[in-house]
Amino acid sequence: MAELVFFSGTMDCGKSTLALQMHHNHAARGRDGILYTQHDRAGAATISSRLGLVRTAYEVGPSTDFWAEVIEGRTHGRPVDYLICDEAQFYGAEQVEQLARVVDELGVDVFAFGITTDFRARLFPGSARFVELADRVEVLQVRALCWCGSRATHNARTVDGAMVVEGAQVVVGDVTSNAGDVAYEVLCRRHHMRRMTAAAARAAAPSPQTLATAGDATLDV
Repeated sequence: MAELVFFSGTMDCGKSTLALQMHHNHAARGRDGILYTQHDRAGAATISSRLGLVRTAYEVGPSTDFWAEVIEGRTHGRPVDYLICDEAQFYGAEQVEQLARVVDELGVDVFAFGITTDFRARLFPGSARFVELADRVEVLQVRALCWCGSRATHNARTVDGAMVVEGAQVVVGDVTSNAGDVAYEVLCRRHHMRRMTAAAARAAAPSPQTLATAGDATLDV
């Protein structure tokens, strides 16, 4: 029986890697699938993994109608057994509903991959609708880590290395940046609420010289 499954997790937990692996496994068994993505950091119409895996995919836009596209494919003789939907947090709520309809009425498996919350720790509309409609929500088992070593549960946006909590919900970036670039970092809840990124933690840490001075002062007392 077909399913709508939403695989969620923070950045850096292997969502795109799993999406491409799942596509490989199903295709190897003779199933026909279509890959979709939106706003991938490597560019349009691409699913890319930080491990170096890259595949061409269809770019999802505001006018994308999944129901119509599957019907079109089948009308022209394509089986369309499953859909791989990466960066699914960016999809519109109506598009998520189209995917649910594709599962229920056409028997197509839909495997969606995305982060749940944005840099402000607010739900993406697409992710919220997936949570509401999915047959299963799977939290990826590969744990991304905060700079402190705790499990990372939140995504932080940085500009010039400083964490920001205001701005457009969707701004494409990666986990590395140059000066002036928008970048992202995964943090535990504690450090996200404190706005304490790795760079901020390094800046606040005592330098070796400061530690040595403090030690000398203690000895002199």
